[in-house]
Amino acid sequence: MKIIVAIAFLLIIGSLASALVFLMRDKGKSNRTVQALTLRVGFSVLLFILLLIAYKFGWIQPTGIRG
Repeated sequence: MKIIVAIAFLLIIGSLASALVFLMRDKGKSNRTVQALTLRVGFSVLLFILLLIAYKFGWIQPTGIRG
């Protein structure tokens, strides 16, 4: 499960970085930035749903705040 979450975070960060590159390169003349940001939002929602499902099936457990 940790590997899946790590891969999802890398996809989210990669999509965000590509949106920045498209924004700087295209200067707002194409919609590649919007597509990259849409993809990032999709990955984020997918990760959230995956975490909810993993919690429901008991694949992950809450640990609370350790002090």
